[in-house]
Amino acid sequence: MRVATWNVNSVKQRVPRLLPWLDQRRPDVVCLQETKLSDAAFAELLGAELAERGYEFALAGQAQWNGVAILSRVGLADVVVGVDGAPGFPDPEARAVAATCGGVRVHSLYVPNGRVPDSDHYRYKLAWLAALRDVVKDGPSAAMLCGDMNIAPADADVFDPAAYIGQTHVTPPERAALAELQGLGLHDVVRERWPDERVFTYWDYRAGMFHQDLGMRIDLVLATAPVAGRVAAAWVDRHARKGTGPSDHAPVIVDLDEAPDGDIGPVVPPPSSRGPRKGSVKLPQAK
Repeated sequence: MRVATWNVNSVKQRVPRLLPWLDQRRPDVVCLQETKLSDAAFAELLGAELAERGYEFALAGQAQWNGVAILSRVGLADVVVGVDGAPGFPDPEARAVAATCGGVRVHSLYVPNGRVPDSDHYRYKLAWLAALRDVVKDGPSAAMLCGDMNIAPADADVFDPAAYIGQTHVTPPERAALAELQGLGLHDVVRERWPDERVFTYWDYRAGMFHQDLGMRIDLVLATAPVAGRVAAAWVDRHARKGTGPSDHAPVIVDLDEAPDGDIGPVVPPPSSRGPRKGSVKLPQAK
């Protein structure tokens, strides 16, 4: 079973990229984030195209902002929208949907950004993650948490830790919240498979960050032990970030039991640039 997660940063804008990608990679389960459409608008836009490809879908939509989805060709049962007990900002946001696909409980997640450390949105992020942890703790033994976690788990997951000082995504409380979630027995399958490799999933649109490979690894697949033990390949589809009209995120693909493309590496294709020396580049928003 091939499972993928992709923050598409507006599914409406990404249709010319999404549909050919589905045909090329042929994932069995796809978790999407930042769909930015109501459920009705999503179904009208993509319902027929997805049905033609054999996908059912579960949605937690929100016009203009947020929004998550699960597409599945291997069943879609026991759909739950949202995270029980999670706070809103101030109202509930469309950030989570879960379903059982091919015997695995799959969560499509778009964790709050946090915006600025110690802000109200930052505290909302931490409270939201705490609620998610409680839900996962009581969930099935075979589970995958897929999505834009908006946290780089370690310094190795950003191009230069010094560039992120004072920014969200890397602060100790955020990383501790993610570690507590993983402490439930979840495996970061990409990092475990490629412990020493440079792997990013997000590159800012500005300042040529993608072409210089100045990115972050914030899109994760966390799997319980029964699922992690089935992983045959785990990689970032960097090709989907190239070309015309891409999202600023690349898909993460995880193959269970067998790998149609082989165990082909952590990032496909590998970046041509290894980035400049540390300390020489500032984040676009920090300039």
